[in-house]
Amino acid sequence: MEVKLLKKLLFDPEKCTGCRACELACSFFTEGVFAPVKSRIRVVRIDEEGIDVPVGCTQCDKPVCMMVCPSPRAMYRDKDTDAVIINVDACIGCRLCLLSCPFGAIAYDPERRICYKCDLCRGDPECVKWCFTGAIKYVEVEDFRREKRSQKAVEVATMLTEARKLAKAGKG
Repeated sequence: MEVKLLKKLLFDPEKCTGCRACELACSFFTEGVFAPVKSRIRVVRIDEEGIDVPVGCTQCDKPVCMMVCPSPRAMYRDKDTDAVIINVDACIGCRLCLLSCPFGAIAYDPERRICYKCDLCRGDPECVKWCFTGAIKYVEVEDFRREKRSQKAVEVATMLTEARKLAKAGKG
């Protein structure tokens, strides 16, 4: 039995500079125009914090957007990429998917009266290619989990080392 390795888009706001190259790459790849408003990924600027946060579809394991869609053929999961896909020919433009998405990753095109979202560019996301800081990555879920676990282990080891130094110095 073949085990399918799932990949997901990961967004790291600490690395995002707000250049919006991801939005331009996405809109050009998907719509043929450099128009961030047509992008499937958005960079949200939080002025109070002075940070930019890339936001896109996380391809949820149990996608609420698919569950609420009343059109039977409008949404499906791609068997190769595991992306939730909107079939624009079957989309009735009701926007229930847009309203139900917890990440705000679905948009509506009022001219075509359809909803649209990230489809992972058929497994080779353009936004990742054009993210020069590495704020957007397309990684295997297990690799991400392993990397995060290693980072946490280093943090805990660092804290324990610092605590020992304080205890030896009679400060703890």
